[in-house]
Amino acid sequence: MTFSAVLTRDADEGYVALDPETGTTTQGDSVADALDNLKKATELYLEEFPMKRTVPSLVSNYKVVHA
Repeated sequence: MTFSAVLTRDADEGYVALDPETGTTTQGDSVADALDNLKKATELYLEEFPMKRTVPSLVSNYKVVHA
């Protein structure tokens, strides 16, 4: 199965990783660590809550202009 990952910088200079399809969230010191931890967390999630199939989320960026 293919899942999406949304990564953001953490205040402690690490990364937070979120899988929007399952809601699993984790963190790591680097992008690679965060993604590896997210994969492990998602595998554990799927052991408890199996999914027959998933359609990856469409992840995009947008800009908000405010005064």
